[in-house]
Amino acid sequence: MPQTIALGADHAGYALKNHLKAWLENQGCVCIDVGTDSTERCDAIDFAVPACKAVLANQADMALLVCGTGAAMSMAANKLDGIRACCCSDSFTAELTRRHNNANVLCLGARVLGEGLAEKLVELFLHTPFEGGVYQARNDKLTALEQSRNA
Repeated sequence: MPQTIALGADHAGYALKNHLKAWLENQGCVCIDVGTDSTERCDAIDFAVPACKAVLANQADMALLVCGTGAAMSMAANKLDGIRACCCSDSFTAELTRRHNNANVLCLGARVLGEGLAEKLVELFLHTPFEGGVYQARNDKLTALEQSRNA
């Protein structure tokens, strides 16, 4: 699993982000931690954007974003062209969002998941390859939608 992962969290996701960062580093991953660095109230958007920009700039292979439910992080991340973020709380979704949708950002809810399940979801997400094939057409449509929005 040696990869570079950008990490971002708001105050609600701070503890889980730190746990996952240590776990990822123990697995041999390089982590780019864009914050937050405390449990002081802050906005998820302020940390989703720099983590996703690291992915878009090829400084990170993927991003892992954590907030209370994962929803705010997912909404913010998906505003950026080229980002395919998914909020996951089960193994099936974490695997299939990679396999069929080529997601490059995993969003997790610290108030929804325990540390053990979060580790399992991250592991599935990072180890599952994109199948391509018939699913490439879906990804091409997403890219076309982004391009038409910017035209």
